[in-house]
Amino acid sequence: MNAGRNFNRVVKQASFELDERDRLKLRDLRRTKFIATSVLVASVVLLAVAKILEHRVHPGFGFLAAFAEAATIGGLADWYAVVVLFRRPLGLPIPHTAIIPANQQRIAQSLGEFIETHFLAPDPVAAKLQQVDFAAAASEWLSDPGRSAGLAGFILRLLPETLNAVEQSGLREFAARRVVAQLEAVELAPFAAGLLATFTQDRRHQHILDEVLNLLNRLMTDPIALDAIRQKIRAELPTLLNLYRADTYVLTKLVTSGYAFLEEVRADPDHPLRAEFDRFVAGFIEQLTTSPGYVAKIETLKGDVLAYPQLAELAQGMWDSFRHFLEQNVRDPKSMLHTHLQTMLMEAGRQLADDAKLRADINRGMTAVLATFIQENKSGVSAFIADQVKSWDMDQLISLIEINIGRDLQYIRFNGAAIGGLAGLVLYTAGIWLKL
Repeated sequence: MNAGRNFNRVVKQASFELDERDRLKLRDLRRTKFIATSVLVASVVLLAVAKILEHRVHPGFGFLAAFAEAATIGGLADWYAVVVLFRRPLGLPIPHTAIIPANQQRIAQSLGEFIETHFLAPDPVAAKLQQVDFAAAASEWLSDPGRSAGLAGFILRLLPETLNAVEQSGLREFAARRVVAQLEAVELAPFAAGLLATFTQDRRHQHILDEVLNLLNRLMTDPIALDAIRQKIRAELPTLLNLYRADTYVLTKLVTSGYAFLEEVRADPDHPLRAEFDRFVAGFIEQLTTSPGYVAKIETLKGDVLAYPQLAELAQGMWDSFRHFLEQNVRDPKSMLHTHLQTMLMEAGRQLADDAKLRADINRGMTAVLATFIQENKSGVSAFIADQVKSWDMDQLISLIEINIGRDLQYIRFNGAAIGGLAGLVLYTAGIWLKL
């Protein structure tokens, strides 16, 4: 039949390559088409023979002729029904044929809208996403040493390239200027006052006094420091007193009294010195908040520090050292940095596996994020699908459809011939019975 030849021509002209499975389907389709066409030809031949025998041999052959005639009509009708889906029968410009090619644009638009409305609807998408255990998959993936090592290596390989991109794009200089500008805009006096006020809550600043007391205590027991103090005392005393080692006596009294005083302050949380320290700190905070002189001094100090030329050199040195460290470590899969990053990733996977609440939170978050993303972009998906279908080559598309479902469509022709033949036989029998 012409339909078979047209199909073979389309397959030969198609720009795609068939894989082995498609070639098997194509072979089965051709066999089924040949059998269906043979059944139709056999029905025509049987009709002709039965008609001849009905008039020349016996009227009973009329039943066979009726069956063959109806089978031929049914087979032709179903052949027409199958063919008009894909092309014009016998190439004739019959209306409402070649349905799929003629309606490519409408089919594409309807397909996109159908997927957007039914497949990407909120409830089905959310239900499907809730079935996926994202956290468990991530935990299992990270816990694998090989995968974690590969991910660590990938991250480390990206770092030098990222740093190069930052330098070449001028982003580093831009960021430095922005940081300096932000620091210049910050009023340090109120910031420092707020920080100290927070620090002095619950008298936490007394720990600073304790550290100072400990430092003085160590100073009074340090031989070198004590010798320096003794030499200073000796230089201030008259020579006569030094003959009686008055410097040692004074030093001993000074150290003993000072040590006792320090121990007294350390042991007593309500010592007057501590109260005086509280008043000093509170007064300093008050000065930072209200004194224009303090504010001006701090702002001047901040400006001097930011304008210090060695500050830029220090930042450049830190950047170069960091970059050199990365370049030395990213090349070696056994480097300390690579090993620590791999260990950190594996530990994150193990902790995630042990924390059911965290996994549940991650899954809920991923579901919410992905569901929102899909809902916000599903119209784009619909438009993409529609555009893709509109751009398809129809000969290629029809070939693919026929290869995959054409064999089942050919069975319509078998059914049409069989059912048509039986219907014709019943009607012929009923007609004879009514004549009796």
